[in-house]
Amino acid sequence: MSEPDPATIWHRFRSELRKAVNESTWHIWLERMGFRELEGTTIVLEAPDDVRTWAHARFGRVLTACAETVLGPGATVRVAAPDEAPPAPAKTVGPPPKAAAAQQLNPRLTFDQFVIGESNRLAHAAALAVAETPGLAYNPLFICGPPGLGKTHLLHSIANYVHEHGGGMTARYTTAEAFTDHFVAAIQGGDMEAFKAAYRGVDVLLVDDVQFLAQKARTEQEFFHTFNVLHQAGAQLVLTSDRLPRDMKSLEDRLRERFEAGLVCDVRAADRATRLTILRKRVAQDDVGEVDPRALELIADRVDANIRALEGALIRVIAFGSLTGKPVTAELAAEVLAGLYPELAKKKAVPTVQEIQERTCAAFGISMETMLSSSRTQPAAFARQVAMYLARELTGATLPTIGRAFGNRNHTTVLHACRRTTERMAEDREAYEAVHSLLRSLAGN
Repeated sequence: MSEPDPATIWHRFRSELRKAVNESTWHIWLERMGFRELEGTTIVLEAPDDVRTWAHARFGRVLTACAETVLGPGATVRVAAPDEAPPAPAKTVGPPPKAAAAQQLNPRLTFDQFVIGESNRLAHAAALAVAETPGLAYNPLFICGPPGLGKTHLLHSIANYVHEHGGGMTARYTTAEAFTDHFVAAIQGGDMEAFKAAYRGVDVLLVDDVQFLAQKARTEQEFFHTFNVLHQAGAQLVLTSDRLPRDMKSLEDRLRERFEAGLVCDVRAADRATRLTILRKRVAQDDVGEVDPRALELIADRVDANIRALEGALIRVIAFGSLTGKPVTAELAAEVLAGLYPELAKKKAVPTVQEIQERTCAAFGISMETMLSSSRTQPAAFARQVAMYLARELTGATLPTIGRAFGNRNHTTVLHACRRTTERMAEDREAYEAVHSLLRSLAGN
């Protein structure tokens, strides 16, 4: 009797679990659990602290029932912390357990669900191009950027697109760490031909976090040959990393050169508008009920580290509201974020361009209509310039975005306004005091 394939077990267990709970419970809590390993008849999962405690207390029986459905009577589930060290493996005489055939794709991570902003527009366009015409657009495509900004989402999107629209083409997603584990297992088990077939026999190979190949000499060498075979055959390669190829100093030069041979693009931290769109889309997608728009604005203002943290904050706020029976308001969001992210309690909300306009109008005694008009009379012209200056200083909005908010003016007008305000502050003490008073007020100081 053959050994159970961990990837198959996980897929079946996940499907059973999703059927056993409602959509809200699945999206808020259980979807965040990941597969770690199979210990005999025990399915070992991993999850963050808040999910792990809740899952064990409230869903222990459900987890066990799903495990028994998949593995038979007596099967159990253990939920470990992500940083928990795995137990030392027992010494065995036989071959090592077979590595999972492939990393499972998340069907929710598609191009339709990816929110496009100025910070990721190029990466999204390039990923869509290689998904539509693998091997012809950009080969390889190398996407870099800090963790949690959507690189993995793009890889899954490409694979899902190829599987659905590729006319029978094959795509394989893996991580550098999984590639290494599979390679080591293949060497120990004398199964190198099957290993090569698994990675070199695909039309699209997507590898996440290639920086982890560094200083693994034999794995680097194997990946170099895999890369060459696929590239020469016209197969598409897409790679991600947390840094540019030229900054991966410990990687072999020949591999680094190949990474740079195609298109290298980056993803950066999302601006406020993109963060807000992500939150709105997640609320609509998960159908979590009514959420006060001001709560989403507060989360978008305060959680700007990365998309993963942003969505995590939203899930926590919604979960707290669900558990306490309170509506999801801005006040509730502030309470939850202050408790779960103490460092955010000291973080001031970023004012919107509209708030800056309103406060500036009040300070200069003009109407919003006058602010947005073409009038060049004083104090309207200077008030408008000051508001543009403050919008550039206090928000993450681009110059064209600011210009559009001021009656569809262009970015050169905004630049002129900023320069003129700076010059007048240097020349006029009264102007300096007026602008800095507004600046301190808007910044919450």
